Amino acid sequence: MNAGILAAAGIISKVIGLLYRSPLANIIGDEGNGYYGAAYEIYAIVLLISSYSIPSAMSKIISARLAVGEYKTAQRIFRCALVYVTIVGIIGSLFLFFGADFLAAGRASTVLRFFAPTIFIFGFLGVLRGYFQAQRTMIPSSVSQILEQILNAVVSVGAAFYLTQMIGTGDEHKRAMYGAIGSALGTGAGVLIALFFMLHIYLFNRKEIHKRLETDDHRVLPDRDIYKMIIMIVTPFILSTAIYNLSSSLNATLFSRILMHVRGVDEARVASMYGIFNGKSKIITSLPIALSSAAASAMLPEVSGLLAKGDKKGASETISKVTKVILLIAIPSAVGLFALAKPFIMILFPQRASIAEAALLLQYLAITVVFYSLSTISNAVLQGIGKVNTPVINAFVALIVQTGILAVLLLFTDLGGVALCIVTIVYSLLMCILNGLALKRSITTNNDIKKTYVLPTIAAAVMGVFAYLSYVLVNFISFIIGRSGKIAAISADLPFSDYMYSSYFVNLIAAIVAMIVAIVVYFVVLIRTGGASENEIRRIPKGYVLVRILKKVKVIR
Repeated sequence: MNAGILAAAGIISKVIGLLYRSPLANIIGDEGNGYYGAAYEIYAIVLLISSYSIPSAMSKIISARLAVGEYKTAQRIFRCALVYVTIVGIIGSLFLFFGADFLAAGRASTVLRFFAPTIFIFGFLGVLRGYFQAQRTMIPSSVSQILEQILNAVVSVGAAFYLTQMIGTGDEHKRAMYGAIGSALGTGAGVLIALFFMLHIYLFNRKEIHKRLETDDHRVLPDRDIYKMIIMIVTPFILSTAIYNLSSSLNATLFSRILMHVRGVDEARVASMYGIFNGKSKIITSLPIALSSAAASAMLPEVSGLLAKGDKKGASETISKVTKVILLIAIPSAVGLFALAKPFIMILFPQRASIAEAALLLQYLAITVVFYSLSTISNAVLQGIGKVNTPVINAFVALIVQTGILAVLLLFTDLGGVALCIVTIVYSLLMCILNGLALKRSITTNNDIKKTYVLPTIAAAVMGVFAYLSYVLVNFISFIIGRSGKIAAISADLPFSDYMYSSYFVNLIAAIVAMIVAIVVYFVVLIRTGGASENEIRRIPKGYVLVRILKKVKVIR
């Protein structure tokens, strides 16, 4: 249920993110997207080091205490964590602001400075989210995510539009930079509203929290021991998540600096290439990956709690169930993105000049959905069972390999954005393999290879073929009808038919039909081959609705 709540919030947030990025791309262009994307990747890594790991770390520490009834110690940990994030938040914000020129290249450094205040604010939000997640209450965190994304979308688009209009059309490069600054302001506004919401929830539950504290007669740990515990637990989380996510920011830095300063490529062109990769193709793949992150976040307290009670079998069963459910979604998502890459790009980012390039990059990145989904789960499990250093080592090894490959590709080839796709695939695959091997040595899981990997892959492959063919068929039928419609419109003087049969409208209808066909074919093949049972489908977020539909169409009896 927790995974379902977080996954639903993650999906809604990602959908909002995708929807607002489309008008934003129209306002700031690929160049502005590039400046924003490069600055955001640097901001994200500083955020990870200073504050972003706090929810997972707090969830782990506090849930272990709550599992054995130490409520006073859990509350003291919460208060000490607030002091901790105040200190590191100030340090992180100052580092980002004054070190922007060193961290980012060209105009992206100016955009980066506008992210600095958000670093400080996010620390408090992270502590509050981790506090409620530790108590198996995912609704506050989920609602705050949605509120954060909504305000982010509104302010990003509004501020970008206002700032670009203020600059006018005289200097397109400056206009693109100011548009990216507007989007950065939206990120901060979203975090601020989420913090206000979480603070309201905490104050609303304060009386209930104090009542529970009165029932606790355990010895309370002193602040000194708590700070030591926080540092000991948070540090591996920080190293793990920082190195695990450092690849994106490092790739952005290498991409811009090598192409600009070594290969002599114009800054605007470099920004446009990175904007297409990061702001269009990569962001689409983040939607299905969000499910894995949500499942991992929800699973971590449960696995930690079970292990604290010595229930290794229960922890193993939880891991196996989550892995199976995530792959039931990740594998068809990857195939669907590959088969319908161009239609999706045309719907979300219909700027004709970059459609072909963005679609090609999306096809390359599709496979990373599976790899990142698996590695995200295994990363969380290794942390949950106490192997906190293992993901750090694995991420570091993968980072070194992918960085070397990227440098070579950028120096000696003209692959551009494709080079970024290649190293993203390499990194996600290495993390998947290394974490998987470490997990096998640490805990026994009962994953059925055939039902978990093979049958979903076969069902997804069949689904991909039918989805693509149905898309082509609808386009062909629309073309025939469109020709006759235009002929009729000439004699009847009805210009509306030109809109009815425009390429965007036809593509939208064809893509919707293809997705419906894909869902039906995938589950029909999956169930008929024995790849999933009714109970397993119910574990998918909102799976009970899917089961009800499948029963009506006689796929499940």
